[in-house]
Amino acid sequence: MCTMMIYCPNLTKLKTKPIVYQKVISSRDSSTREYLTELSTKRKAIVDSVDENTSNSEQDIQKLEDYLPLLENLVHHLNVRAKNRAMLTWISDLKIRWSSVLTSSSMFNLGGPKLYQVNDINFELGMNLFLYGAILRDRAFKVLLSSDLVQSAALLRKAAGVYSYLSREILIYLTPDEDRTPEATPHISSVLSLICLAEAQAVTARKAAENGKSDGLLAKLHCGVTEFLAEAADILLQVTTKECKDISSRLMDYILSCKTLHELKCNKYIVEGLDKNDDKVVGIAVGVLRRALLSAKKSMPKEDSLRLLLKQEIIDDLTSLLGRYERQNEFLWHGKLPCATDLPSPEAVRIVSIIPYQPQKSAKKLFFKM
Repeated sequence: MCTMMIYCPNLTKLKTKPIVYQKVISSRDSSTREYLTELSTKRKAIVDSVDENTSNSEQDIQKLEDYLPLLENLVHHLNVRAKNRAMLTWISDLKIRWSSVLTSSSMFNLGGPKLYQVNDINFELGMNLFLYGAILRDRAFKVLLSSDLVQSAALLRKAAGVYSYLSREILIYLTPDEDRTPEATPHISSVLSLICLAEAQAVTARKAAENGKSDGLLAKLHCGVTEFLAEAADILLQVTTKECKDISSRLMDYILSCKTLHELKCNKYIVEGLDKNDDKVVGIAVGVLRRALLSAKKSMPKEDSLRLLLKQEIIDDLTSLLGRYERQNEFLWHGKLPCATDLPSPEAVRIVSIIPYQPQKSAKKLFFKM
């Protein structure tokens, strides 16, 4: 993706099956039946979009923003009567099924994606919110191509807010089920919220560089990106060892690759910000660059394509810079290299936060035949 310069698996490629609400849920009046028919129509528009190979993210965002308020209202009404026998039968008969884009098995299923059925209306809400966050994020990267960094960062912060809301307010009510998608677990939404914040801060750092901000500030901003990603990696590691062992390694590879990239950028700006009048600057630069490149070597991703991208994006550049400083130190300064404890340490500043998701639940009263 454009912000990180590293590919991330596309989170929007979810699949689902149609649901015709009015054929399953018994309405007590025509107004409720019309509401359920409208809900089915708006959901079909989303199903048709995700089934297409190409999509328009702006239109897809609007379709979800049309569907979600109606769905949230239905979820509210059904949850009030969650233990009613007729209600339980209806939800089961809806056959709410979604695929996953995060499982390792989904990458190799030649017969089409596996569909997970969870008999809980919160699953339908959760998967649509997940898709909404993914499309917002996808839109952010498309906007970034036009160099609108401010809008791109705002969209990423908005996506982070959707995932945060999904984690805290929706998925905690979903009954634990071994056969549900990773997308329907609170911790995965927390991971994606942090990734979106890291990406938003990366865009902000790029904007700061374009505005000529100091090397010291740029180093702190990139270090802030690595903090978001380190937090995401810690949560994902817990998830893959305890909750969802089938998650594709590509997600962790993406997180670690981006973390390594921004650690290297941070150290590059530390070196560029050194006081050139200090006679120890060359030795300090050598120490900082050696430390950074050694750390990167220890945390390189497994995928060859990601390793190559890191090499092309920054490692070759820093290796060349290190060589130049080493030659200066050897032939001109003959300086003793400082020990690790005397090297400047990266400092992190986080300047982005989520834009909270505000659900726009319809106020329509619904009446059912129980």
